[in-house]
Amino acid sequence: MSEDSRPAPIQIKGIKEGLLVTLGSGKWAELEDALLKNIESKQKFFQGARVALDVGSHDLKAAEIGSLRDKLSEQGITLWAVTSTSPITKETSKTFGLVTQVNNPKMDIANEAAIRFDTALAGENAVMVHKTMRSGYKVSHAGHVVVVGDVNPGAEIVATGSVVVWGWLRGVVHAGAEGNEKAVVCALRMEPTQLRIASFIAVTPKHKGKTMPEMAYIKNGNVVAEQWNEKEVGK
Repeated sequence: MSEDSRPAPIQIKGIKEGLLVTLGSGKWAELEDALLKNIESKQKFFQGARVALDVGSHDLKAAEIGSLRDKLSEQGITLWAVTSTSPITKETSKTFGLVTQVNNPKMDIANEAAIRFDTALAGENAVMVHKTMRSGYKVSHAGHVVVVGDVNPGAEIVATGSVVVWGWLRGVVHAGAEGNEKAVVCALRMEPTQLRIASFIAVTPKHKGKTMPEMAYIKNGNVVAEQWNEKEVGK
């Protein structure tokens, strides 16, 4: 395959409803293969994700959309929308019950302050677990994870964004799993078995006396845990 005929890079952007994946020009079979390989290389990122697919002007038939939907489903991914400038693709998508138009992420900007907010950062997508996570329980999500309850030893949380535990954190947690060094981990009581943010691993100190809500974040190349006070983060 010549360099000019190679599929354009796949673009992934977070939107309110999940992930918007934009495919460029090229042969459909090659684009589909590139997408699936991308997903395979980032399984933790895509696990459980809701995906809207922008296929541009490609004319897709029922067999092509159905096949891709099934392949994504096998990876734990829900295809809920297919957007295209092709009337054929739009009509075919409707027969599968797929949404054919999604809000442009830029249209979600409400005021000047919001314009300065980088919507490419994780933070638009989150999942809430409203129970105690016991040993063997694992949550992996492309976005933030919020747990209302304890995270016991043997439980694990992997998030591309931040992790907030409204309870006792004693399991394994990995925030910023795709390299987001601005991610944080918050808990009412912080005693994790292992705590990671991006590629950094924290050493959990033993607490003495009264425990306080804490926030862990990267500071000067190290993961530090301090009293939960968002105003202090980033200074």
